[in-house]
Amino acid sequence: MIRALVTLVLILAVASCGSTAADERETRDGVPATLRVGLIPNIAPEEQEAKYQPFADYLADELGVEVELFVASDYAGVVAALVGGRIDVAYLGGLTYVQAEQQVELTPLVTEIDHETGTTKYLSAIVARADSDIDDIDDVVAEGRTFAFGDVSSTSGSLYPRIMLTDAGARCDARRVEQCPPLERVDFTGGHDATALAVLGGKVDAGGVELRILHRLENEGTVTKGALRVVEEREVPGYPWVMRTELGDRAAQRISEAFTAIDDPKLLDLMRARSYAKVTAADYEEIRTRGTGLGLVEVG
Repeated sequence: MIRALVTLVLILAVASCGSTAADERETRDGVPATLRVGLIPNIAPEEQEAKYQPFADYLADELGVEVELFVASDYAGVVAALVGGRIDVAYLGGLTYVQAEQQVELTPLVTEIDHETGTTKYLSAIVARADSDIDDIDDVVAEGRTFAFGDVSSTSGSLYPRIMLTDAGARCDARRVEQCPPLERVDFTGGHDATALAVLGGKVDAGGVELRILHRLENEGTVTKGALRVVEEREVPGYPWVMRTELGDRAAQRISEAFTAIDDPKLLDLMRARSYAKVTAADYEEIRTRGTGLGLVEVG
C-alpha cells in the first residue's frame, strides 16, 4: 500500500513538472508566449540590452508575445544558450551558424540587405599597407610574409581570408589551422579592428577583415582613409538570424515576416540593415563545404 502511494506521488510530481514546463512554453499562433532572443554585445551587456529594447518592443508588438533579450559575452555564449534551449532566436555569423548546427537543429530565417552591396551578401577583404610592396594576392602568398586573421570562428575575418589565401596557393588546410605555408607566421587578433590596426602598425604584412568594418574605422578616423589597400575581396553570405528548429514552421514563418516587415528607418539603422530578406540553409552551403575542408567546421 505504502509503495503504491509513493509511486502515485512520484507520478503526480512528474506530471506537475511537465505541466509547468508546458505552461512556460505556451505559444501564441505558433510563437512562444515569451520569445527569448540572443544578442552579441559590441558594448557593455547592460547597455546593449537597453540599446536594443526598441527592437524587442517591435517584435513583441508584431508577434503579440513577450520578448526577452539575452546578451552573451561572445558567439560561444549564444551558441551554448541555443544548444541548452535557453534562447529561441539568435543573430550569428555564417560560420558560427554552420558550426552551431552540428550541436542543435537550427533554421536560418533572414539576413539583412547590406547597405554597401545592396544584397544579402557583404564583403570580406585582404588588406595591406598602401605604402607596402604588396599589390595583389600573389604578393601576400609569398615566402616570409606574415598575416593576421581576426577570431578563428569569424566568417569574414578568418574563413574567407583563408579561402582567398588557399585559392592563391597557400596551404591552409585542416591540419594547419594556425599555419598557412609558405607564409612565415599567422596571428589571430580576435577582431576586425585589431587586425586592421596590426596591418597599419606593421605588425603583419597583411590581414583579413570585414570590409564594411574597415570603412567604419576610416569614417571614425581610427584608420586614415587610403592607408590600407584592398588586395583581394570575396562576397560572404550575410549574418543569419536563426531559430531553434523545434519551435516549428509556423514560428519560423511569423518571425521571418516580422523581420521583413520592418520599415522604420530608425529601427533599421539600429539593426544596421537596409531591409531584411529570407534565407535558407542552402545559402550557407559554401561555408559548410569550404569550412569543413579548411578545418573550421567539424562534421559530426
